[in-house]
Amino acid sequence: MNARTAMLFATLPLALAACTQDRPTERPVVAPAAKVVGEPVRCIGIRAFNNTRIRDDWTIDFIRGAGKKAWRNTLPHRCFGLRSDNAFSYKTSLTQLCSNDIIHTLDRVGGDLQRGAGCGLGQFVPVELEK
Repeated sequence: MNARTAMLFATLPLALAACTQDRPTERPVVAPAAKVVGEPVRCIGIRAFNNTRIRDDWTIDFIRGAGKKAWRNTLPHRCFGLRSDNAFSYKTSLTQLCSNDIIHTLDRVGGDLQRGAGCGLGQFVPVELEK
């Protein structure tokens, strides 16, 4: 092993530590809490909800009406910027949104919205949202 390769291996742990510094290993507690009221489903109809609430970079509630019925979707991976942008878009050719679909954050640039990071959805869990 030459000196250049040895230096690379010596600095690799420091570089990896810097990359993970701002990435929490545990998900924060989601507010409001939710009581699970059914089995997770892979898809929900796009007419089943008329509102969404982004809770954090991992969690979106898809809500029908005044919140009497909701599905909590916990993304399998953190979607950086989801909560701070507080907006996302999706595109589907079906009449439903499924766990294999991709959402995109919407970044505010000037007065416009631009499509940002793409993030995969998880399963939709029927919940009752606590006040």
